Amino acid sequence: MALQRRQWITGSLLLAVGAARTWAQPADAAAAEAKAPPLPPLGAPWTVPAMDLLDGGRFEPAQADGQLLVLYWWASTCPFCAATTPHLNAFWQRHRQQPGWQLLTLSIDRTREAAQRYLQQRGYAFPCVWVTPQVQRAMPKPKGLPVTLVRGRDGRILMAERGQLFKEDIDAIAQWL
Repeated sequence: MALQRRQWITGSLLLAVGAARTWAQPADAAAAEAKAPPLPPLGAPWTVPAMDLLDGGRFEPAQADGQLLVLYWWASTCPFCAATTPHLNAFWQRHRQQPGWQLLTLSIDRTREAAQRYLQQRGYAFPCVWVTPQVQRAMPKPKGLPVTLVRGRDGRILMAERGQLFKEDIDAIAQWL
């Protein structure tokens, strides 16, 4: 009887996990991730389009001309993003007044409201774009999550990382400030 109950519980948990994965990651998002391009190679040029910010402002590419630009794709449902984003936020807080660089984060959450709620709940105020289909077409997110790119003042990639970054990884960005 105990073995049957354990098997039933295990089976139920597996079904629940499968259902949660389906709910958390729509089929079109999984298909898009499968087709996502690889990380850009170091030294490759990287173009950034104009985008609307969640705070109502707008990012214009000319704003980043001749500046270091840190790009960070994230999602509120990503545990690796949840571990990385506080370090990125702390870095932004320490260096945001320093001229010559910008941070632009890109939420791939299902809805704009989910991204806004997540930022507000955690007290994050860094510049953020919600990735619309137009943004995705103009600047496709590389495969993985989170994704961190550092674009140099010359518009070329200096750093391209996929997955969780630690405090020392993010602090190393200061070498280019």
